[in-house]
Amino acid sequence: MLNKVPEVTLYFWIIKILCTTVGETAADFLNENLNLGLTRTTFITAGFLAVALVFQFRIRRYVPGIYWLAVVLISVVGTLITDNLTDNFGVSLVTTTVVFSVVLAATFAAWYASEKTLSIHTIVTTKREAFYWLTVLFTFALGTAAGDLTAERLAVGYWKSALLFGALIGVVYFLHLKLGLNAILAFWIAYILTRPLGASVGDFLSQPRPDGGLGLGTTVTSAIFLLTILAVVVYLTVTKVDLIEGETRAIPSRTSVTGALVLVVANKMAATPALVEAVRERAASGPVGFFMLVPNPGHLAFDRISQDVHEGEEVLALALPPLEEAAGAEIGGRVASSPNAYDDIVAELSSGDYDEIILETPPSHVSHWLHIDLPQRVAQLGYPLVTVAATH
Repeated sequence: MLNKVPEVTLYFWIIKILCTTVGETAADFLNENLNLGLTRTTFITAGFLAVALVFQFRIRRYVPGIYWLAVVLISVVGTLITDNLTDNFGVSLVTTTVVFSVVLAATFAAWYASEKTLSIHTIVTTKREAFYWLTVLFTFALGTAAGDLTAERLAVGYWKSALLFGALIGVVYFLHLKLGLNAILAFWIAYILTRPLGASVGDFLSQPRPDGGLGLGTTVTSAIFLLTILAVVVYLTVTKVDLIEGETRAIPSRTSVTGALVLVVANKMAATPALVEAVRERAASGPVGFFMLVPNPGHLAFDRISQDVHEGEEVLALALPPLEEAAGAEIGGRVASSPNAYDDIVAELSSGDYDEIILETPPSHVSHWLHIDLPQRVAQLGYPLVTVAATH
């Protein structure tokens, strides 16, 4: 399936902060203004969230309306989880902050151990999507606890807490932009911090003036932010500016290939003699078709998908002729859409009816695209694998 989450643009962060604000004020509105109580409110919103996630998991691509509805509902449920623990069970905010920090770290660890990446640019399988939404839920629960701890328990106040968490997000952005902080790590730190930021903004707007707020109330505040979210989501639905697109490519099929179908993954940005020889030997052993996957030279930063594939297409155009000569037939190919080789290999295998893999690996260094344990990980996919050491 196509990537199930939006591209990280300014619109993403705007809606994310709006959703976190709604998560705080809507939970208070349902609990207090409608007198549903924490327990009943939790069950009702959890039911709506379950329905939204069913639709989210069933679709095969990113749909702004469904995705952001799930985010709004999960923000409410995450808030209510923390509120239930503190109000109904008497668990301190310090404890909930620590516990949810540990749980979130464990979720990240399990996700990475299973998938070897925490990138949201590759949410293309059900397992990864499950890890993603579980992570999002715990970020909201943790953010609620940390925000309430700062604003109320430590008596920092709502607007000061908002400035504090906003400043921390600015620090993360500076570290990523100027000092090379890993993009995935920077994203998730900022994602966590937007929750207490939004909660502090929501409380500042909705809480009574004697308590340090502006006194707008949860009804007015929730309505303002929900309408703003709706307007931005409609804009994204129409313009599709936050859609992560993959390159269009000709995928080999059984109708066009006689014999086995082999995926050729190149380390170098051209066909090396060793790779050409491997293709020649495989073609000589029986009927076979090939499809080539090459890295995109435009990937300048880890986990940043390059929208300019022209350089990669030029490289592919230079690489295919010697391989086609060795194969004795035409070879299809495409430029990688992900900075992570394993993700691209898995995506390609799922989109074509492949039988074997030829993988060119770095001889003495670890490239940004091919990781040192890649042959072992690819071998676990269950396809016959031939590895070739890159030569000049």
